[in-house]
Amino acid sequence: MTASLSPGDWWRHAACQDVEADLFFPISASGAAAADIVLAKRVCGSCRVRPECLDYALATRQAHGIWGGTTEDERRRLIERHRKAARRQLLTTRG
Repeated sequence: MTASLSPGDWWRHAACQDVEADLFFPISASGAAAADIVLAKRVCGSCRVRPECLDYALATRQAHGIWGGTTEDERRRLIERHRKAARRQLLTTRG
């Protein structure tokens, strides 16, 4: 968490505050919507609270939209990698 922000205030400092919300909720990942994804990720790339946004999206299982610079599919892969790593860790400690 950014030192000057309280845990619930991160979103007030998000770079997307002044951007049309539809940009972050494309209707698909291909065609014209692919350009929106690129633009949304560009906004996220300049955001000082991007890590907090991603943490929020993962913790609350946001199933739609661009959060913390990631798409739905990218977040699903992050969650799956985390699950696999946790399983490996559990097996290693039981070993």
